[in-house]
Amino acid sequence: MMSFLATSPAFSQTNSKNPFGLPITSTAMAYKASYKEDKDKQLINIKKAIPDVVLDIRYATKNNFMKQVMYPKAKAFARASVVAQLKTIQAELRKKGYGLKIYDAYRPYAITMAFYEKASDKAFVADPAKGSKHNRGCAIDLSIINYKTKKEIAMPTPYDSFAPEAAAKYPNLPKNVLKNRDFLISTMQAHGFKVIPNEWWHFDFIGWQNYELMDVPFSIL
Repeated sequence: MMSFLATSPAFSQTNSKNPFGLPITSTAMAYKASYKEDKDKQLINIKKAIPDVVLDIRYATKNNFMKQVMYPKAKAFARASVVAQLKTIQAELRKKGYGLKIYDAYRPYAITMAFYEKASDKAFVADPAKGSKHNRGCAIDLSIINYKTKKEIAMPTPYDSFAPEAAAKYPNLPKNVLKNRDFLISTMQAHGFKVIPNEWWHFDFIGWQNYELMDVPFSIL
């Protein structure tokens, strides 16, 4: 991942603009100034804030559709307001014997560009001309696990599947899978998240428009 961030002059200036004309927060100075003015804009380490959440950060491994390591560390960050809601969700799930497993959260903009270049199906990756909610620290890819065993409950597809069954409203699935998927979606929606149509695991935080696109590396966070 670091090679994308370190070698391109497009990401070297405070609030620099990329080839599509988008303003991108890409320096430590610009990022720190943003959350100094608004504490909700700070990117929080999710695992530190919610110690019992399970991480399975696929882009820190080769177990992803890119088949290569994209993140230097298996960490997950999100805006402070997003993490506050995830903490509430985790507490509610825990009472029912469940917990959250997180696959991805904040994603530097340069990684979104790399995804778009390589993805065979562009419908499953964000258009860099618009940027991703992940780039804003306002999108979470996740599932539900049995809290005691840490095993995932049955869902329509594996994470990052490009299959039609990955759609949030795909109907032709076993009853238990439909129940699990809809339980996840309703739980997240009750706390300010909206699932996207073609990925049951991807949830955007309502109000994402208030947060800037970012290309700040994990090392700064």
